[in-house]
Amino acid sequence: MASTTSPALSVSKLDFPFLSSRRNITFSKENLHQVKMPRRMSKFSGFESNGFILFSSLSGQIGEGSFPSPEATANNNAPEVQVQSRIWNWRGYSIRYQHAGNSGPALVLIHGFGANSDHWRKNIPVLAKSHRVYSIDLIGYGYSDKPNPRQFGESYFYTFETWGTQLNDFCIDVVKDEAFFICNSIGGLVGLQAAVMEPQLCKGIILLNISLRMLHIKKQPWYGRPLIRSFQNLLRNTDVGKYFFKTVATPESVRNILCQCYHDTSQVTEELVQKILLPGLEPGAVDVFLEFICYSGGPLPEELLPQMKCPVLIGWGEKDPWEPIELGRAYGKFDSVEDFVVLPNVGHCPQVSLSLSLSLSLSHTHTHTATNSLRL
Repeated sequence: MASTTSPALSVSKLDFPFLSSRRNITFSKENLHQVKMPRRMSKFSGFESNGFILFSSLSGQIGEGSFPSPEATANNNAPEVQVQSRIWNWRGYSIRYQHAGNSGPALVLIHGFGANSDHWRKNIPVLAKSHRVYSIDLIGYGYSDKPNPRQFGESYFYTFETWGTQLNDFCIDVVKDEAFFICNSIGGLVGLQAAVMEPQLCKGIILLNISLRMLHIKKQPWYGRPLIRSFQNLLRNTDVGKYFFKTVATPESVRNILCQCYHDTSQVTEELVQKILLPGLEPGAVDVFLEFICYSGGPLPEELLPQMKCPVLIGWGEKDPWEPIELGRAYGKFDSVEDFVVLPNVGHCPQVSLSLSLSLSLSHTHTHTATNSLRL
């Protein structure tokens, strides 16, 4: 069960297969952070100015040495990380993903509704300094293929089961390793679903303002459910839905939506608007949009969290107008959730508005501990 912390916390008791661990997490609006280490460690084996620390914890003690300042880490001479955009063939569909970094634990970044891997564009280069980072366009979004859902008959195609399967296959085919999932909004449901389906592939999950699916059919009063289904049929099967999409898929509408959910409107740049809008104008995007907004079934986070076999960390922007933090706090009470972190003055997409520094300590049993300082 999580403790609620703001803005810094320390987590222990993580139970990974073949691993024991300790985590320290720090959230701040500074660009980089000093890593705060417990005084008692052993055989300090190295420090790199880009924020990656490796030490051994067999025995002994380290004094309070001075670590590099945030300014020093920001001005290191490490070569600029190159982010590559690639295509992966998944079951006959072309899937766009981005990749950077050649060493360290694998991280897979999973976007939310209407977004794509570019939503993590500021985070990938920093994370990749000490990790293998992958950011994927879920099928139907970004520059991945957008098959018409009608070709699959009456059943929904764009579901969390589909995306969870895609994510697990991605780990097997592309990452070729188990990975940490870092997820935003509906991407959190994708990460949880994938971890339920193939738990051996997921080492841990970070959920940033996970979608609570307040429009799910189970969360509606019984007398309103027939009306909801009728409205969904109207959107999916008539021109009303396509007209609605046309009103949303404009620069002005996208900008207004982003300003609402980000809280810090200075982050809503023309570049960001175009990164979100342009893939939504690709052929097939309207059908994906309408199918998902009419998808009121499938799993809820409160159904998936009890099934987690890996540790879960939740971060929540306190200014989120869509997923209120008052409702989000309840999800920190699940046994699988190690900590619930309040992120001050940010909205639904903290990875854009907030520099988030995460220290992960992973210790191989009886051998060593590695701590990685990440900025999201």
